[in-house]
Amino acid sequence: MLHSMTNEPEQQIGVGTPDAFQRLWTPHRMAYIQGENKPSGPEAGDGCPFCDLPGKSDEDGLIIARGSAVYAVLNLYPYNGGHLMVVPFRHIADYTDLDEAETAELALFTKHAMTALRAASGAHGFNIGMNQGVEAGAGIAAHLHQHIVPRWGGDTNFMPVVGHTKVLPQLLADTRAMLAAAWPA
Repeated sequence: MLHSMTNEPEQQIGVGTPDAFQRLWTPHRMAYIQGENKPSGPEAGDGCPFCDLPGKSDEDGLIIARGSAVYAVLNLYPYNGGHLMVVPFRHIADYTDLDEAETAELALFTKHAMTALRAASGAHGFNIGMNQGVEAGAGIAAHLHQHIVPRWGGDTNFMPVVGHTKVLPQLLADTRAMLAAAWPA
């Protein structure tokens, strides 16, 4: 336990009107809100993080597994612990433009992700999907990516509803190592 922690709420100057709530600050989310790491344009050379990640080590890029056409990577701004994405190496925006090998490996990696998440964290269910286009909610619309979000019974609580905050119990590097170890051979 941290030495500076107490059982009593501490009054902080400048944080708003006292209302008996303790605050859980998530300043790392501001990077996502402000568009950090978003490409400057639609082309691969416009700073696409999904094009840059394969050039990093698995640990530095939070890459869980690599195939010949796609790779699996943790989401930097996860909805739940273990939230990962399957991403084609090729810079492509639309699902219908994937070739057959890319489509097949994307499906296989989605199955592997589910298997690894069940083995590593006991996930009960999954939200799986992709947002096609900015209008559909894609944060990086120029490079296709499929989300696999693990879910557990009772994983919804008051924090996202009242506090607009997700509580993640594990650092991304630790989650990456756990899922990489559980990834099917």
